[in-house]
Amino acid sequence: MKTLVLVRHAKSSWEFAVKDHERPLTNRGLTDANLVSNALKKNNFNFDLVLSSTANRAKTTAQVFTKNLNISNTIFKLETKLYDFSGNDLINVIKSCDNSINTLLIFGHNYAITAFVNSYGSVFIDNVPTCGVVMLSFNIENWNGLKKGETLKTIYPRDLK
Repeated sequence: MKTLVLVRHAKSSWEFAVKDHERPLTNRGLTDANLVSNALKKNNFNFDLVLSSTANRAKTTAQVFTKNLNISNTIFKLETKLYDFSGNDLINVIKSCDNSINTLLIFGHNYAITAFVNSYGSVFIDNVPTCGVVMLSFNIENWNGLKKGETLKTIYPRDLK
């Protein structure tokens, strides 16, 4: 049994003249990241690995979550392939995870996250919102054998306000 928790990065700003990869979070994004990560804490996950896109907005979201969830930096890794919008690289990153990883936390981007949860989850989600969390479980022994699983729960900022 494998568990995957996907987090779409929090709300980012278009206010600054920076490359897409460097866009920062807005104040709302930081607030939502704190709100949602504290709600996720109630699920008592013991993550084996945390992966984040290298984009500033995803990385910052991940840093808020890892701090609030007391996740060790030793299991936190940046993954350039997660700067993905189509979802193909997201799938490949998940499938390439070591089989000793049972509970995986990933921070990434849309359209990739919404496409993934609709392809591999059991509940259709029109759009995973910014800072939205989707928890999935898979009845598999190896990540490489990824197949349709079960959508366990979602946490969206709007549901916590």
